[in-house]
Amino acid sequence: MPTGRIEREREQTPSATLPALTRRPRPVLSTAAIRGRPVGKATLVLTVLALVAVLGLTLYPEAAPSSAVGCTAGLPSLAPTAVESIANVLLFVPVSFLVGIRWARPLLAIISGVALSAVIEAVQALVVGIGRACDTGDWVTNSIGAVIGGMLALAALALAQRRARAAA
Repeated sequence: MPTGRIEREREQTPSATLPALTRRPRPVLSTAAIRGRPVGKATLVLTVLALVAVLGLTLYPEAAPSSAVGCTAGLPSLAPTAVESIANVLLFVPVSFLVGIRWARPLLAIISGVALSAVIEAVQALVVGIGRACDTGDWVTNSIGAVIGGMLALAALALAQRRARAAA
């Protein structure tokens, strides 16, 4: 004898008799992400594209090789008119968001984004042949972007979980 609403619905409408068109489509961000399983190929492709964009924009040779190895220490200018700082923040938002959705672990995505930014700045400081300048202000703004992306992933996962509970 069915005890709950779900069991009663299953007994009344077996899934084998339902035509494929009447089944609800699976949402892009489903409970699979909440349980730690991969969300789909789309998020993998978008994550790879975002990572390629970040690495290309930060490590592609820009100027003549420098003979100096080092890093400029300082805090970034976070004024609304500071285009470079805003661009650095925005650069890491999609990466952390997509990684947070893909892994269903936003905190790990934030940590990974901050670590990736530190590695990029270290490469810019140590590989003089690419003509890039290391700046701790860039690391700070990239880290802010990683935190924003991770928080957006957390919100999206919470929303998906709430919708999954409501549907159950």
